[in-house]
Amino acid sequence: MDAYSYLHALRQTSPLVHNMTNQVVANFVANGLLSLGASPIMAYAEEEVGTITSICNATALNIGTITSEVFYAMLLAGKAANELAHPLVFDPVGVGASDYRKDCAERLLETACMTLIRGNAGEIATLCGIQWQSKGVDSGAGNYDLQNLAKEAALKFNCMIAISGETDWISDGKRTVGVKNGKALMTQVTGMGCLLTAVSAAFLAVDQSLDSVIAAHSLYGIAGDHAYQKSQAPGTFQMHFIDQLHLLNEADNQYINIIE
Repeated sequence: MDAYSYLHALRQTSPLVHNMTNQVVANFVANGLLSLGASPIMAYAEEEVGTITSICNATALNIGTITSEVFYAMLLAGKAANELAHPLVFDPVGVGASDYRKDCAERLLETACMTLIRGNAGEIATLCGIQWQSKGVDSGAGNYDLQNLAKEAALKFNCMIAISGETDWISDGKRTVGVKNGKALMTQVTGMGCLLTAVSAAFLAVDQSLDSVIAAHSLYGIAGDHAYQKSQAPGTFQMHFIDQLHLLNEADNQYINIIE
C-alpha cells in the first residue's frame, strides 16, 4: 500500500481541521497536526462553530471533556459539516464512563452522519451495546472479536469504524483491515488516540476513503515505531513522536504491516 501518497497530498494541501477536542490534549493535537503538515483550529463556542466548520476541510468531535455548552456546539458543527459534505470524525472518549457521555454520544450519532468513528475497543463496544468492562477512558476488558466488532459497528452506524489497539481494526462494513504498526508505549501517553482522531480527519480531507484511514493509522503507528527507537519512556517518547510525524517520508511505505 502506498500510504505516503496520501500524506504527500495532505502536505501539498495542508487541510484546515476543526478540532472540538479534549481540553486535556488540545495543545498536543494542534502540534501533532502541524508537525504532520495539516493546519489545526480549535473552536468551541456555539456562536462560531458553524462559521469555523464552513471554512475548514474536516471536523473532529471528541467528547473527552464534554460539557453541555460544548455538546450543543458539537451538534451545530456536525450539522454544518454534513451540509457541506465535509468529513466528520467522532471520538467517543470514555463513552462507557458515565450515562451523560453515553447520552451525548448517542444524540450526536442520531443528529449527524459520521464519516468515521474512531475509538478503543471499549468505546466502540459500548456504542454497539456490547457488554464491556470499561476503565474510565481506557479500553478495559472484553471478549468480543474486534475484527467482527469493527465490521458490525460500520454496518450499524453506516460509516467507517477504526478500533485502536494492539492491532487497529478498520472497516467500512464491506472490507475490514488490520494495521499492526505502533508500540504499546503509545497507550501510556495521554492524547495519542485523540491526536489519531484529528490525523484521521486530516487524511479524510484529502480522500474520503477506507484506504485513506488505513494510511493514516499505518503511518501514525510507524511514527510510533520510530519514536520508540529514540526513547522507551513516556515523556521523551511524546517529544520524539511529534518529530517523527514531521519526518515521515516515502521510504516508510516499506514498514507498513497490514492484515487483509
